[in-house]
Amino acid sequence: MATDQGVYLYAVTRDEGEGPGDVAGVAGAPVRQLAHRGLAAFFSTVSLAEFGEEALRRSMEDLAWLEETARSHHRVVEAVAALRPTAPVRLVTVYTGEAQVRELLDERHEQFAAVLARVAGRREWGVKAYAVPGREEPVTDQQGASPGAAYLNRRRAALRSREADWRRAAEHARAVHEALMDIAVVGRCHRAQDPQLSGRREQMVLNGAYLVDDERAAEFAQAVEDVAGREVAVELVGPWAPYSFAALDQDGEAARGDAS
Repeated sequence: MATDQGVYLYAVTRDEGEGPGDVAGVAGAPVRQLAHRGLAAFFSTVSLAEFGEEALRRSMEDLAWLEETARSHHRVVEAVAALRPTAPVRLVTVYTGEAQVRELLDERHEQFAAVLARVAGRREWGVKAYAVPGREEPVTDQQGASPGAAYLNRRRAALRSREADWRRAAEHARAVHEALMDIAVVGRCHRAQDPQLSGRREQMVLNGAYLVDDERAAEFAQAVEDVAGREVAVELVGPWAPYSFAALDQDGEAARGDAS
């Protein structure tokens, strides 16, 4: 491989034959498959002028570039996951060449095998819950209060109402999570998204990810519908490849899902 080229890695699977065909990868690059010791890595050959360390530092601040790259990455991972159990790799994971990918498959062979066994026959679902604003109680201005004092009273009452709404919604969200954990194999709560990312004005009180057996997917979706209530608006998204439950940490251990 030329020194000005690198290997962009998407996912690792078991070596079970052909890949997803002519799906396009990042920057429109073809997707290739590298088989090694019973595992298969899906990758594209990319230019280091765009995906090298220095270039990536600049590109990661370009939201349009980042969005397009993430979309292409996700497209490849989903195409692979439709065929077999898949361990997605983090966005913009780039190696110097195929030899380095083989080293990865050697060094973390047992961890990849464990991850793939855990996610086989399962998909990731996301559940997001948002606090539903309640109706603010009217505030009666005290007789003789100045306009400024009356305004402050109304302001304090509005803040108390919003805080009470949030507490009720958070309690309901915990109950939603517990109910879904009765069906999911494992689940975890991610950090709540900012409204600019979620696209909703309401405050997010649950950003859950759940690994669910394929045969229980309909049951899980029905449970999400059943647990939605007056306090929260619940949104079901997915299914996806198991991004939240298939990653390896920096020490090479399989990351475990949890309900924390």
